[in-house]
Amino acid sequence: MEIKQVGVLGAGTMGAGIAQVFAEAGLKVMLVDIDSNMLQAALGKIKKSWQKAVEKGKIDDAVKAAREALLECSGDMSGFKDCDLVVEAIVEEIGVKQKVFQAMADICQEQAILATNTSALSITEIAAATQRADRILGMHFFNPVTVMKLVEVIPGLETSMSTTEAVVELVKRIGKEPVITKEAPGFLVNRILNPLVNEAALVYQEGMASAEEIDKAMKLGAGLPMGPLALADLVGLDVVLKVTEYLFKEFGESKYRPALVLKQKVRAGHLGVKTGKGFYDYKK
Repeated sequence: MEIKQVGVLGAGTMGAGIAQVFAEAGLKVMLVDIDSNMLQAALGKIKKSWQKAVEKGKIDDAVKAAREALLECSGDMSGFKDCDLVVEAIVEEIGVKQKVFQAMADICQEQAILATNTSALSITEIAAATQRADRILGMHFFNPVTVMKLVEVIPGLETSMSTTEAVVELVKRIGKEPVITKEAPGFLVNRILNPLVNEAALVYQEGMASAEEIDKAMKLGAGLPMGPLALADLVGLDVVLKVTEYLFKEFGESKYRPALVLKQKVRAGHLGVKTGKGFYDYKK
C-alpha cells in the first residue's frame, strides 16, 4: 500500500510537528483539532518555520508554497475519509483515545491505517475499541519532531505484518529512522528514559543539588546532550507524570513510583516550557 495522503489528529506540539514533516516529505496532510485557536497557532508555527528556512537559503519560495499547498486544516475529522494513514496525537488518556479511534474507524476508508503517537499506552487496548485491529499500530515520534530522527513503530497484538511494513517504509520516506519494538509499557525509549528522569526528580526533591547542577552533572558525567530535568520540562511534566504513573501501574515495581515533586508541579500548573515554568523558570 502506497501512502499518499495522511491525517493528523491534534494540533499541539507533537501533532503540528508530525504534520510539518509529512508535508515536507511531499505528502498531502489534513491537520485536525476541535480547538480553532490551537489549529491556527499550529499553522502559524509551521509557516513561520518554512519562512525561516527560506530566509536561511535552505529552501526557496516555490518549495515553501508547495508545502503550504499540501497542508490543510479542519475542525472536524470528516476530512480523514480520503486519508491512507491517520496519526492521533492527543491527550494520553486511554479512554479518550479509544473513543477517538472508534470515531476514526467509522470515518476512514477500510484499508486506511490508524496510528497513535502515544508514548507509553497499550496499542492493543486502543485497537480493541475498533473492528480493525489489524490496521492499527503505534507510531511514536519524539519532540521536537522536525529534529529528532527516531520513530518507534509498535505493532499491537493483532497488527498485521503488511501494516507494520507500510509504516516502516513511510517513516523512511519522511527522513526518519524506524525502530520496531514489541508492545510493552513505555516501549523502548520511555521504558529506559522515564526512570532516569524520575530519579533526577527524586534527587532534586531531596535537595541534593539544584536543577542546574543536576543537569550539568548528567551532561558532563554521562555524556547526555540535555539534562534530564530540562528534558522533562521540554516534554511537559504532565506527560512525564502520566507515563511514569502508567509504568508504575503496569509493572507494580517501586522503581517506577513517580516523585512527589512531579505531582506537585503538575498540580500547580508548572508543566515546563509550554507553561513557562517547571524545574526551570522560562519567564525570566
